Amino acid sequence: MTYIIAEPCVDVKDAACVDVCPVDCIYTSEKDNMYYIHPEECIDCAACEPVCPVVAIFAEEDTPGEWENYKDINYEYFGMSR
Repeated sequence: MTYIIAEPCVDVKDAACVDVCPVDCIYTSEKDNMYYIHPEECIDCAACEPVCPVVAIFAEEDTPGEWENYKDINYEYFGMSR
């Protein structure tokens, strides 16, 4: 399992999740409009989830249906597929 960042993060990019991640598995670049969690580096600690100010982070299996496509978006960002 991994955590997924979904649509509420788009154009917000609050770095609270990055600051609490113990393994530094949350990435972005200046050209990106959101953050992404690396599915192979994430240790499923859930530290990022409660600090997200826009409720954009979900356990992969708990991602709301309307943001299901963000699972693929997160994986594809790292050149991976689910």
